[in-house]
Amino acid sequence: MYKNILVAFDGSESGKNALDQAASLSRETGCNMAAVIVRPPVNADLGTPGADRAGILYKETGIDRVPSIKTAIECPVIEATEVEGMTYKAIIDAAIARDADLIVMGRIGSTGLERVLLGSVTSRVIGYSPIDILVVPKDTVVGWRTMLLAIDGSTYSSAAAERAIELAKEHNANLKIISVADIPYEAYGDDPEFLNKMLGVAKNVVGSGKARAEEFEVNTEAIVRDGPAHEEIVEAAKEVKANLIIMGSHGRTGLERILMGSVTERVIGHSPCPVLVVKSH
Repeated sequence: MYKNILVAFDGSESGKNALDQAASLSRETGCNMAAVIVRPPVNADLGTPGADRAGILYKETGIDRVPSIKTAIECPVIEATEVEGMTYKAIIDAAIARDADLIVMGRIGSTGLERVLLGSVTSRVIGYSPIDILVVPKDTVVGWRTMLLAIDGSTYSSAAAERAIELAKEHNANLKIISVADIPYEAYGDDPEFLNKMLGVAKNVVGSGKARAEEFEVNTEAIVRDGPAHEEIVEAAKEVKANLIIMGSHGRTGLERILMGSVTERVIGHSPCPVLVVKSH
């Protein structure tokens, strides 16, 4: 399905795993793969203490290590380049320039507040990228046997559903579809029946998704939960032993693209498996 993968490599453990998993995907499917290493700009002329050393460090941890990386992963097609600039923008620009249809990244930010409001390079790429993003936590493997699709009936989740069905069909995977009635506490006082109404909506959403998947003869199971959406999605992924979570991502502008804290980013922060974020085109 994906023809051109761009891996954003930063030298971290999760970044190394993202590189390994992308290489495996490239070997498995025959798609092209490129790696980009972004060196943030360091201006020593500003007189910033340690700026000279920082510039040297970025170089030492960057493109100089690419030959060993290329040898280790034995990828059929790989181009490795180093660029300088604002990291998330450089990654997206590199992906667009290479006509990539998938960006693969490690999960950066995994404890405390970072798991709720990632505020990281990964989050910013998700917020701004027009291209699908696969986020790979360290010590996880991209697999296709069981996929968990999280949908809410929005345009964004509809795009994710179509991509999930295509992937499930291609890999003969089991597709679990979950929708969560995430009700604010205040809503109970205003309307005691609100939860039942929202559960009805969630049932309709997964029912529609299941029906669509069955048109393509995909083995599908519907799951409906109530509670904090990201918690229920992550818990369901653990219960069904999902190899991959698939979600959409709402478009954002301004500050919301930087401090997201959305369901998608919260799931990424806690997920036990890789997460594919599908962007609506």
